[in-house]
Amino acid sequence: MPKLSHSVTATRLLCDEEVETVYRALETTMPGRTHSAKSPKGQPDAFRSCISCMLSAQSRDANTAKATRQLFALAKTPQAILALDDDTIVLAIKPAGLYNMKARNIRKFCTALLDEHDGVVPSTRAGLLSLPGIGRKCADIVMSFTFGEGVIAVDTHVHRVANRIGLARGKTEAQTAQSLEDRSPDWAKRDGHFWLLQFGKRVCQARTPKCHACVVREVCAYPAKS
Repeated sequence: MPKLSHSVTATRLLCDEEVETVYRALETTMPGRTHSAKSPKGQPDAFRSCISCMLSAQSRDANTAKATRQLFALAKTPQAILALDDDTIVLAIKPAGLYNMKARNIRKFCTALLDEHDGVVPSTRAGLLSLPGIGRKCADIVMSFTFGEGVIAVDTHVHRVANRIGLARGKTEAQTAQSLEDRSPDWAKRDGHFWLLQFGKRVCQARTPKCHACVVREVCAYPAKS
């Protein structure tokens, strides 16, 4: 899980008023959730969204997409995946890397889903986290994209931006997610992921943040802003 060096961490946490200012600024300048927003990797249902999210760990988007296409061409339900032998699953998901571990997790996930949830993916964070192979990031992504919940899912961009400007604090994505959960106003949680993600891609970039064009520059706690 990505960690942040001191050089990209804010000198302080923003106060509640500043947090509100940040979200209001992003609300007016960054795209939020749209009708075209899809579940993880464009999958059409919660089950395949979970599998895709599991496959995406330490994998490039193109490789994840290839792995999911190959796997779902063979099986699209937990019952059908469990009917496949291990070698078949491994071969299908090989492009995503860590294929032996991911194959084991997928099989455990499918088994638990059938045994404990009658094959229906739970829509709560606690329910999702109870399933093998599902961590905080995956749970929040599925809750946000698939179930439309007001949850700020934390990926690399959101993790970097939140810590850099002082919106949240966490050495890992899971810690940052909890910090954002605690510190973000309820009204901003539905679209917060989308605002922070686009802000991280367009303005608050990893190596060369465009501080001169930043709409939250006045409250940002990034020590190296120029």
